[in-house]
Amino acid sequence: MAGVGMVAAGAGVLCWRWGLTAVSFGFHSGLSAVLARRSDGVPRWLPACRQKASISFLSRPDLPKLAYKKLKGKSPGIIFIPGYISNMNGTKALAIEEFCKSLGHAYIRFDYSGVGNSDGNLQECTVGRWRQDVLSIIDELAEGPQILVGSSLGGWLMLHAAIARPQKVVALIGVAAAVDGLVTKFNQLPIEVKKEIEMKGVWSMPSKYSKDGVYHIQYSFIKEAEHHCLLHSPIPVNCPLRLLHGMEDDVVPWYTSIQVADRVVSTDVDVILRKHSDHRMKEKADIQLLVYSIDDLIDKLSTVVN
Repeated sequence: MAGVGMVAAGAGVLCWRWGLTAVSFGFHSGLSAVLARRSDGVPRWLPACRQKASISFLSRPDLPKLAYKKLKGKSPGIIFIPGYISNMNGTKALAIEEFCKSLGHAYIRFDYSGVGNSDGNLQECTVGRWRQDVLSIIDELAEGPQILVGSSLGGWLMLHAAIARPQKVVALIGVAAAVDGLVTKFNQLPIEVKKEIEMKGVWSMPSKYSKDGVYHIQYSFIKEAEHHCLLHSPIPVNCPLRLLHGMEDDVVPWYTSIQVADRVVSTDVDVILRKHSDHRMKEKADIQLLVYSIDDLIDKLSTVVN
């Protein structure tokens, strides 16, 4: 792969860099410095974080109301975009909130339509509708420049948001970004299986992350998602991009992040691989790496502005 370098970024972590403007950092020393300077009475980004604020709702003409929680603060703001049918109360979403509180930065987390506390029917949801949800949050709630953090399917949607709102989205962090993920997985099925799914209208996709051990995905959802695939051509995203991925991810292969890095036109791209992390990337070390990546981008953007 031309123009791609690889360096060690701490035990069990590999970092690929695209372009000369990519930030260079060592995981252990850099993270220790961040935690040290945030240590005065601040939680250490553990999964036990809790949010006491009440839920707010964004009303939209002819569209479902979106449940969200917003933390006011300085720019750049951070927006967390969850994974497939995941709500805003996950480990990563709450850890980022505690981090933003400690720095005084604005932060928004939300539920997609048809998910969690938001209105809407999940069976009627599509990638396109969830893309519109993200844009509604950016347009109606976010003030000033934003760093988007997309987890799994949220990593796909954050790229669409950056393409649609280039003046407002100033940086991206993907966590096991499932760009084109469901479409790619469906297309890898045997022809006879795909025909059976088309006839039934539902794909019962096994998953250890579902309570029932399976996700029931409408065939129409897959066909609609095909219109939002990005990896087939250059991706017109010019802002800094950090892609974190676990090498033991059995849902979205880690090389998907390599493909994304290769496709985006931005020259400021890092791919950071955790050797023993899975798709969830919710272990303490994973969360610390995510928090450090956000802090690093905030510092980078502040330097650029100043």
